[in-house]
Amino acid sequence: MSDAFEKGLKLRKEVLGEAHVERSMAAADAFTKPVQDLVTEIGWGAFWTRPGLTRKERSLITLGILAALGRSHELSVHVKGAVNNGCTAEEIREALIHAGCYAGLPVTLEAVRVAKGVLESLDGAKGG
Repeated sequence: MSDAFEKGLKLRKEVLGEAHVERSMAAADAFTKPVQDLVTEIGWGAFWTRPGLTRKERSLITLGILAALGRSHELSVHVKGAVNNGCTAEEIREALIHAGCYAGLPVTLEAVRVAKGVLESLDGAKGG
């Protein structure tokens, strides 16, 4: 495994949670493993580890892009990651509202619905 893969795997686990990443990697088969490897090495090991933006800033940008693309499953994964990276519920909401300015209000409505569900489940997991 390359250095970028190792760095990417470490960061991916820190942001998305070790259990999520382990499940994703364990579920990979001969067909999907190359995709998991590329996501880890390139997405996390090359893009997410670049200097210039904080993890928090990268999370907020990622939320806006995923909302604009209508990728609700990945959005829910990255809402959890944004919380792990120090984003508040208000910052997450505002990033999603801002995405609506450029991608349309239906994007914001769907994204806020997804994010609210994730944030509520995280609060429930904390006992709050």
